Amino acid sequence: MNDLCGMPAGAGGEPLIVCENLAVGYGGDIVLENVDLSVPRGVFLPFVGPNGAGKTTLLRAILGIIRPLQGAIRTPFAARPPGYVSQVKSIDSLYPVSALEIVLMGAYHRMRWHGRGDREASLERAVGILSNFGLAGHMRKTFHELSGGMRQKVLIARALAGCPEVLIMDEPTTELDHQTQGAVLEILQSAARDEGRTVLLVHHGLDIIGGIAREVCLVRDGRVRVTPVEEARF
Repeated sequence: MNDLCGMPAGAGGEPLIVCENLAVGYGGDIVLENVDLSVPRGVFLPFVGPNGAGKTTLLRAILGIIRPLQGAIRTPFAARPPGYVSQVKSIDSLYPVSALEIVLMGAYHRMRWHGRGDREASLERAVGILSNFGLAGHMRKTFHELSGGMRQKVLIARALAGCPEVLIMDEPTTELDHQTQGAVLEILQSAARDEGRTVLLVHHGLDIIGGIAREVCLVRDGRVRVTPVEEARF
């Protein structure tokens, strides 16, 4: 899969995403301010903290969905758009397409501009991702036929199929049981470790993340800081 995506391996070098003196919020209400955050390439970085602390708001600002109230954000997204999985399901459950077709939607931009060999490689990658998520026996089922947890895994697989340099997800494992959450998070962590992707995600707790991530971005009391996972408290 690395040859298809052409991703550099490993982290380090110049920061890929930078927030400087950032303030974000809605209207005149500030949610977070004085945010200075530097995200290097190839990291797996969960955003954790209490409900309503501003984790989703910060990621929306990084994505460009909302404009900063103050400060600056630097990302590579103008040239290389990120993969994104939101809290809100983006596929109508009644839309009559298979799980495999949904995952391939994430690779359409590659298949459109490249030849038959790339289309075949994209198909192989999509099948491989679904297999990694335990969905090899369900890839021909329609979205409507899948359980809520399976649907969420398909949406994550779709984002990975596009070979994004940066993958951003807002609570991507909320509908999964404890064991499946751990398995999916391990796959995402390996996308950073083995494929050089930068993976940012909002997660609701430290119980599972603590065994997978080395560091987290802690959002609490209007402040944002990257800290070793064992030192994070909220």
